[in-house]
Amino acid sequence: MRHRITSTAAGLTLSSALIAAPAMAHGALESPLSRAAACGGTKPPAACRAAAAVKGSVLPGGWDDLRIAGVAGRDRQVVPDGKLCSGGLPGFRGFDLPRDDWPATKLRPGARFTFRYRGTIPHKGTFRLYVTKPGYDPAKPLRWSSLEREPFLTVTDPKLADGSYVFKGRLPTGRTGRHLIYTIWQNSDTPDTYYSCSDVVFTRAPGAANAPALQPPARGPAAPAGPPWQLGVTALLVAGAGTAAFAAYRAGRGRGRAVSLD
Repeated sequence: MRHRITSTAAGLTLSSALIAAPAMAHGALESPLSRAAACGGTKPPAACRAAAAVKGSVLPGGWDDLRIAGVAGRDRQVVPDGKLCSGGLPGFRGFDLPRDDWPATKLRPGARFTFRYRGTIPHKGTFRLYVTKPGYDPAKPLRWSSLEREPFLTVTDPKLADGSYVFKGRLPTGRTGRHLIYTIWQNSDTPDTYYSCSDVVFTRAPGAANAPALQPPARGPAAPAGPPWQLGVTALLVAGAGTAAFAAYRAGRGRGRAVSLD
């Protein structure tokens, strides 16, 4: 009888956990590397450790849960100035820290780029990507006025491959040096909108191209059936020009402030 009671209690606990788990999408931009994705790994860089140390932080475990319900396109009205990277959510306030050592991806202005957005549960929705204006100062908190008014790329319902949404687009022109790409993912089959800040360095140096995440983010809810998402990243890089950088990352040399494939 004691065994039956214990088994029943365990079953109820599991059922309760499944009911409590949010049946919603989670994710963050992983290429170019977002602050959320950078801070979700097992060896976070200094900026991520500082973000996790902010009182009330949900990092690193909650890296993929930066979402607000009911925004419905009113991003500028809902998300406060200076708190764009956190979405104004207390648990992610560390993402708003104005630091110059956030991991940054090296990019070529105007080049074609393959974007990858980690999605732990598939959902429908539209991605809008914005870039900071010329003269952006990373030493100051990000404000709406820091961003171009219109997105440089808008994509609806891109394909989910190996646990990540993959879509191609052309990077903005007229940028050099350190900037930030701000991604808004507005779900169409849930009321949620997600926000991601990706630090980048625009350079015209020959050979600069896509760069992978410094480390794989921690797992959230189970991803769709298929190969592990890390293998998917490997396949994408082998198909392009990023094999050397990925090998360097696997060897543990992906440190420093800018990720480069030069």
